[in-house]
Amino acid sequence: MSRTTLVATAVAASLLATLAPTATAARTPAVADTRAEAGAPAGAGARGDGIPALTDSRGRVLTLRGWNVEDKANRGDAALSAVTEKHFRDMRAKGFNFARLLVFWDDLEPRPGQYSQSYLRKIQRVLDWARKHDVKVLLDAHQDVFGPAFGHRGIPAWATRTDGLPFTPHPDDWFSEYFEPAVQRAFTHLYEDEDLRRAQARMWQVLADRFDDHPAVLGYDPINEPMGELREDEDLPTAARRIEREQLTPMYNRIADAIRRVDRDAWIFVEPTPIVGEGVPTGLGRIDDPKIVYAPHFYNTGMEAGADYDPAAGWIESYEQAVTLYPEEHKVPVVVGEWGPLNNSLPNMNRFYREAMVSLGRYTSGWAGYVWCYGGGYCAVDSTGAFRANKELTAEPYAEAVAGRVRSAAYDAATGVYRLEYDAAGPRGSRSTELVLPPGDWKVTAHGARVLRDRDRDRPRVLAAPNARVTVTVTRTAP
Repeated sequence: MSRTTLVATAVAASLLATLAPTATAARTPAVADTRAEAGAPAGAGARGDGIPALTDSRGRVLTLRGWNVEDKANRGDAALSAVTEKHFRDMRAKGFNFARLLVFWDDLEPRPGQYSQSYLRKIQRVLDWARKHDVKVLLDAHQDVFGPAFGHRGIPAWATRTDGLPFTPHPDDWFSEYFEPAVQRAFTHLYEDEDLRRAQARMWQVLADRFDDHPAVLGYDPINEPMGELREDEDLPTAARRIEREQLTPMYNRIADAIRRVDRDAWIFVEPTPIVGEGVPTGLGRIDDPKIVYAPHFYNTGMEAGADYDPAAGWIESYEQAVTLYPEEHKVPVVVGEWGPLNNSLPNMNRFYREAMVSLGRYTSGWAGYVWCYGGGYCAVDSTGAFRANKELTAEPYAEAVAGRVRSAAYDAATGVYRLEYDAAGPRGSRSTELVLPPGDWKVTAHGARVLRDRDRDRPRVLAAPNARVTVTVTRTAP
């Protein structure tokens, strides 16, 4: 179910006429004991032009590399049955430490005020697998086209109010269903109706209260790719900025307040509308919480429709320029919650992955690709577990936790060399920097520190004296 076009509505057509193409909604594939306790404020390192880095309770700078994990097909008693321990074992074996796990409000609260203990146990089981394989998890309250009232997943039907406005399905272009009057009005009621506001906050309190002390849980994503209602004569970029400013900002503040009543430590990941992918700076305001992560998605409309990457279009550069404005202004880390094209085997896709990885490395604390599954479409790997075309370029060496202030960190895919330079923490800080090496033979050297590979050859540690200037070099010696 890829997004094939935006021309289904006049509003979307005007967007394409105004902006460089990009952005999309959540995807459906063709087939199907180390918590990063968020105690220290961001700022032990920096990305881009003063964007703070994600940190753990020991003050170490975190880098997240991973994938979305989902089961959109099954619900009720079968919910999450398509997610297995193999997902986390295989991700970690290929060098990934992060999963954005899709959960659904309609499964958690099928009737008002009645929360499914069975569903919570299913989430618990998945989190236990993640902990076993040392994968950090972001719990994402996912919605596609609002929810089951419109044939999708997300906000329960009982919380869907349309005022009798029409809805026409578009099975060949499902993203255009967001522009149906009934769907747009449902978002307005979710943001504005006091009882629905309370219900959404209570739902998040139930989740956070249940999982606040689970070692795998890194944070919470209150709503996937939020949309809203356009006003008459309002173009989509203007509407997106207004919705973000006037509806999403207060919603995130409400949910953050609700979560903090039961969980003081986890990071809260806030998303703009998908329109940010069009190179439109977000209208989000400040979220009054010290543990906020900006979590945009990184999609291109043309590639979502199956087109090849066009290096001359400058899309990656325009996206990066627009998406970094908010975190620079509000001094919050960035983690891209979804990215990756539908058809990754076209001639320019190798270049796309290389350029995208360099760009993401400049300003983010990490990312979750879409999606870890075993098959075709968006799946990261095939039925044998081997990377699909060009997806192997997402597996690079990196430092998942740096004990000090990062001065620079980059991987050169052409030479197969990763270099990290950092100033080690002072006497009271952590000494252990942890590296991740993808499959292959790698040589690790360090100037100003010792390299230990006693625990796991694929996850060496670097130990430095307090305040030392450290340079780590990782070199590929064989594929």
